[in-house]
Formats: sequence, structure tokens, C-alpha cells
Amino acid sequence: MRDSTGRRSETESYSGRYTGSRAPHGKPRSIAIDATVRTAARNGSVTEDGNLSIKDTDVMEKVYQRRTGVTIVFLVDASGSMGARKRMSAVKGAMLSILTDAYQKRDRVALVSFRGPGAEILVPPTNSVELAKRRMEVMPTGGKTPLAKGLAVAERLLMNERVKRPKDLYLLVVVSDGRGNIPLIKGNDPTDDSLKMCMSIRENRFRSLFLDTEQGMIKLGLGKKMSDALGAKYMKLDDIGSDAISKAAKNATQV
Repeated sequence: MRDSTGRRSETESYSGRYTGSRAPHGKPRSIAIDATVRTAARNGSVTEDGNLSIKDTDVMEKVYQRRTGVTIVFLVDASGSMGARKRMSAVKGAMLSILTDAYQKRDRVALVSFRGPGAEILVPPTNSVELAKRRMEVMPTGGKTPLAKGLAVAERLLMNERVKRPKDLYLLVVVSDGRGNIPLIKGNDPTDDSLKMCMSIRENRFRSLFLDTEQGMIKLGLGKKMSDALGAKYMKLDDIGSDAISKAAKNATQV
């Protein structure tokens, strides 16, 4: 259930069975008392008189087994040449890995790529490995980088799917270096348009993960700026591989 802002309620966010614990990213959403005590004891967090003293670094949060499905929308930069082919190949492997692991679940994946003049949905939301393979047989690369358009197409896809399946958890995974060179509207600054789209996605309460693929000696840091505007979890992908991408996406869907 969502409130008037479209945000999941606390009850829904924590629905499911308590299955484990982890170190929180920021403020813990639900403290795992048993795991916190064990961590404090393991870290030797005790007072002079021998009592256990729990520090902020000892606190662990609960991980719940989901009862709802997850829809993961990958948004991938298909512009350029060798780098683009590597990104697309890695995402293809990650999507197939997620679908294979999601057997008998309600989890789905989708793929939006951006290149040349615009963006397109290469794989609509699906839980079919066969369909995903078929739709990803041809994945064009090259051309300019319409990042803002890609974000706009991904947002529209997420909005449409949330109307159809309001109980699903939605995750946008952006695989890009954050460098766009085509604006949404002619005459606009491409980076400004991309940042505005990121903020729009954040305002619509979609969870997101930004996998920064920036390479080379000169780094602009635009990926981190886009990630901050999205309110996303940020990861620097020094080695672009399907295992790293699928693991990051799976971790980001944990409640």
C-alpha cells in the first residue's frame, strides 16, 4: 500500500519473513537486535566493568524475505563503440542470471537502451528467459548519448507498470557514466535535462541504483551527480561484468 505521495508504507516495506541481517546504509530501517548484540560482542564493544556497549558501528538491520514481486528496469548507455558493446553484453548476462534465479517467483526484468537520437525498450518487463534472450539477440550500439531521453523512457515504463502491478517493488538500474550530449528539448543543456529527469524519477518514489562506468584518466564525476539527483545507491564499476551487475541489482531489491 502507498500513501498519497506514492511511497510504500512502512508496513509493506517490512512485509515478509525476517531471514537475516546486514549493516545498514545510513539510518537502519528495522534494527536486528540479536545480530546487533552478536556484532557488538564480536567487536569487543564492552565497558570497563564488562558490560556490553553497543556502538553505532555495531548496529545491524533486518533483512526480510519479500512477499511481492520485483520489476527491475535496466537503463543502459548503448552509445559509443567497444565500451557500449561491453556494457550491453554485461547487462544481458545479468538479466538472464536474475531471471534464472527468479524461477517460480514473480520477479521480472526489462531493458531500455539509449543511443543515437533516442531511446527504446528492447525488452519489455518479463519473467521469461526465452523472451529476454530472443529480444536481446540484436542490441544496436553506437552514436550519440541521449541520456535524458533514456531516463524519460524508463520513467514512463516504470509509471505504466506500477499502475498495472501496484504491489510490486520497482528498481531502476542505470548503467552509464552520466555523460549525455543530447537534450530532451533542442537548445537545452543535456546535463541539466538529465538531472531534471533524475529528480523526477526520485519524486515518483522509485528505488534506483546507479552503476557508474566512467573510465579513463580524465573523470568528470557526472555519474555521482546523476546518482545523487536520483537518490540512488551508487557504485563505481571499475570492471564491467554481468556478475557484478546482477549481484548489485539483487542486493538493491532487498527490503
